[in-house]
Amino acid sequence: MNITVSKEAFEWYVDEMDLKEGSFVRFYARYGGSSQIQKGFSLGISTEEPDHIGTKTVMNGITFYIEEKDLWYFDGHDLHIEYNTALGEPEFQFSK
Repeated sequence: MNITVSKEAFEWYVDEMDLKEGSFVRFYARYGGSSQIQKGFSLGISTEEPDHIGTKTVMNGITFYIEEKDLWYFDGHDLHIEYNTALGEPEFQFSK
């Protein structure tokens, strides 16, 4: 499982979450909401430091990651984070 972040989405996270080199962005399974891959769950984000990274990608010194305990949510899908210009925010896409 891989994580990719578009340049535009990366810039949004840096601006909105006041990220600096050495920062962390965690994606995790959250109960409630809707998802393309897990009914009754949605994807949450936080800036906490990792315990047990299951997968990660690093851009300009910022680590985007998923903990091992949350990998089940993705069911073998890669996470692609794009920027939706119409909404002015990132959007998540999944592929196998």
